[in-house]
Amino acid sequence: MFTKKPGRRDAQKDATRARILEVARDHFERHGFEAANVRAIAADAGVAAGTVLLHFADKRDLLHAALFDDLAATAAEAARDDEPGPLEQRLHRLAAAFFDYYARRPALSKALLRESLFADPPWQARFAGQVTAAHGRVVALFEAARARGEVAADADAALFGVAFFSFYYFALIAWVQGAHPSPVALLDRLVAQHLCGLRPAANVRRAR
Repeated sequence: MFTKKPGRRDAQKDATRARILEVARDHFERHGFEAANVRAIAADAGVAAGTVLLHFADKRDLLHAALFDDLAATAAEAARDDEPGPLEQRLHRLAAAFFDYYARRPALSKALLRESLFADPPWQARFAGQVTAAHGRVVALFEAARARGEVAADADAALFGVAFFSFYYFALIAWVQGAHPSPVALLDRLVAQHLCGLRPAANVRRAR
């Protein structure tokens, strides 16, 4: 008696979902969110429009899923970076991983900024969860730097994480609006200036 392999149907569903998302990213990037439509995305993905709507509630849900998956993959790749180095270098690599993604898909980046910051539930909580995880990564890097003596022993790691993301979003907005050509360089300068006030007192005196 023939028995289907366990999980085969799920694997097919996952493959279909991934194909739809990849086509959707291309359509959103080439045409913009408003001009893109589900029927055209379905046709290029080789499925019926109804199949797209089995996986995603509507076009906005499709956009959120595409952005969420991209950010999750980018974050996972950045988290695998275990190359040693001072705090500023490691933060630079972390930010560069995300800004490299934005540069590859500039039109989607504008949608990312709008949709991830102001998404409705349940995506609001999911995007917030990604930010929380990234904040945790920054805090961990800061705590490791503090243990190495790069920053003052009483420096607040969580508060630094908040400052880092303030700088990050400022640099992202400046880039999206065309006000600054190099968001990572801008972020590096903001972080470096902020860290000047968090160095151990002995380091500050030597710098003077």
